[in-house]
Amino acid sequence: MPETLRILGIDPGLNITGYGVLDWGNGAPKVCEAGVVRGKSKGSLAKRLLEIHQGVAEVIESLKPGVMAIEELYSHYERPRTAILMGHARGVIVLAATLAGIPVLHYSATQIKKILTGNGRAPKAQVQRAIQRELALKEIPDPPDVADALAIALCHGYLKDKSSLLKG
Repeated sequence: MPETLRILGIDPGLNITGYGVLDWGNGAPKVCEAGVVRGKSKGSLAKRLLEIHQGVAEVIESLKPGVMAIEELYSHYERPRTAILMGHARGVIVLAATLAGIPVLHYSATQIKKILTGNGRAPKAQVQRAIQRELALKEIPDPPDVADALAIALCHGYLKDKSSLLKG
């Protein structure tokens, strides 16, 4: 009987970091928990980063995932400062996983969307509906950060299953 893998998906953000934890066994994912970690301190980047790090570390400590999947950093040429600030958030999130001894895998937003919807440029609402359908949820995950985190975890699970089939 295959072992269940617990996957933590993270949608990094400075104000809201979405997380979704899936138990993946027998090819059927089940939601263990999903929510957000908030960087509440206004005006202090250092304090917000600490809050994000502590929040993600608490999720890891309480739910004990075996792997973390996180969205890759992307930059829009009109907003390079946003990408730099997001790099800080991703850094403290990856640090939390690394300190806990959890492997971290990175996926691009277009790869995640393409795997779930068939469209690498799918809008947030389409991703939310895809997550609701794939995980048989009664309601659309809200806020969208939670849906994105679950999408990242699903992406890893699907790719993990595909690579194990290719090896076998």
